[in-house]
This record gives sequence, structure tokens and C-alpha cells, in this order.
Amino acid sequence: MSRIGLKPIEIPSGVEVNVGDKNLVHVKGPKGELTQKLDGEMTINIEDNVISISRPSEDKHHKSIHGLTRTLLANMIDGVTEGYKKTLLIEGTGYRASKSGNKLVMNLGFSHPIEMEEPEGITVEVPDAHTIVVSGIDKQLVGSFTAKIRDHRKPEPYKGKGVRYSDEYVRRKVGKTGK
Repeated sequence: MSRIGLKPIEIPSGVEVNVGDKNLVHVKGPKGELTQKLDGEMTINIEDNVISISRPSEDKHHKSIHGLTRTLLANMIDGVTEGYKKTLLIEGTGYRASKSGNKLVMNLGFSHPIEMEEPEGITVEVPDAHTIVVSGIDKQLVGSFTAKIRDHRKPEPYKGKGVRYSDEYVRRKVGKTGK
């Protein structure tokens, strides 16, 4: 039984949710608009500013999709009201980031700077040379772009150099011991 799928979703004031054919959901709020096609077998009911999702049967596939559908819809509503933000920290001698136009420029110990253009719907801020803040209304897009930035230089376990999430703990190893 899906416990997450059974939870109702309350629609906050200022947010419009429209469900179209084959569960094409359109959510409009103060921060923007999101559209996503959810699983067509799930039934989405909107009554008195509360969304409930039900599944057609107790089949294993339907049980697994039930909670996913509810979570995706709740993330869309959270995104248009509050938005999502992830913070990256850069550690290492000479490692730094800067912003030029809509491009993120990072020096991560390679012979060349890495330039990444921010995708549509994403805002990248660089408050200082060792911090990158990625924000937007689509949780999946924010997470995937942040992961792409981190993939250029993952934190290494000996000195902790690299790009890491602000809440990530890098487990340190002891280096060589001399005689």
C-alpha cells in the first residue's frame, strides 16, 4: 500500500491546477508555470482546493506509480510557490567560479576554464568565488544541472578538493605514512 500516494495535496492560495487529457497537468503560481504529463492510468481528483490521487487496481505497477505521481504533482506545486535552491561549495587551491553573462565559468585545476551556459528556467548565482547557488521552479531541472556542475570535479577523499553540495559530507582518508 502506498502511504505517500494516499496523502492529499492542499492547493495554496494563488496557485491554479488544471488537469487535461491523459493527465497532462498544468500548474500556475506566483513564480511561474509548469506543465508535465503524469501517468495516464492514475485518477487525479480536485475538490475544495485538495488534490487526491487514486489508482485503478492493486497491481504492483500501479502501486509503484501511485506515490510517484503524487510526489511529482506536489513538487510542481512547491516549485511554483517557493521554488528550489541548491548550493555548491568549491574547495581547493586556485579553484573558483565566476559568472559572465548567462555563463558559469569555473577554474577547477584543468588547463582551461569550464564554461556552462545556464538552461532556460534556471538561475545561477555566484555570491563569492567558492559558492554557486542554482535555483529554479523545476526540481528535476535544478537537481540535474547541479549534478552536471559537480561532475566536472567531484570531491576527492584525501584533501577534500573539488565541487561538493553544501550539505554533503566528504569522508576523508588518511594519506601515506612515512617511516
